Amino acid sequence: MKKRCTWAQDEPNIKYHDNEWGRPQHDDKKLFEFLILEGAQAGLSWTTILNRRDGYRKAFSNFEPKKVSKFTQKHVDKLLQDESIIRNKLKINSAINNATQFLKIQDECGSFDRYLWGFVNYKPIKNKFKNHYDLPASTEISEKLSKDLKKRGFNFVGPTICYALMQAVGMVNDHTSDCYLFKK
Repeated sequence: MKKRCTWAQDEPNIKYHDNEWGRPQHDDKKLFEFLILEGAQAGLSWTTILNRRDGYRKAFSNFEPKKVSKFTQKHVDKLLQDESIIRNKLKINSAINNATQFLKIQDECGSFDRYLWGFVNYKPIKNKFKNHYDLPASTEISEKLSKDLKKRGFNFVGPTICYALMQAVGMVNDHTSDCYLFKK
């Protein structure tokens, strides 16, 4: 049996841990997906979000930022009735707003990937934590990212959400040292 990070002991966490978490992601559409999902996760468990991921894909136009940026109040009203996602008006409006800001960064920097990965000098940070409880909730880099995103008009991008985003897209590798994926 493979030794995994302690948070990945059952589905859907095992599949997510083994195939996505901590792996460098450079596709803008995937980065947008994680930005939206991490914001939706605020105050909830990641398992809750993973269980609703397909609902989010459907509700948010397969995470196409151009489409999401054009959502109207009619879309918001419909999403507030959609049981396949977290029906929180602030989080739904945040996703729409963040899509608009995301597109502005793409225009300015050429890609969101180039912007985001610039915070870690375009290479993953490999941490060496022994157990899950040693992982920080935020870091100096996630605080800088959060501050810059907020300055650009994003919301639901506090330092903790930004650190979770960094972990999800592989900007930091926080697999614990006893996890089979630590050395990969």
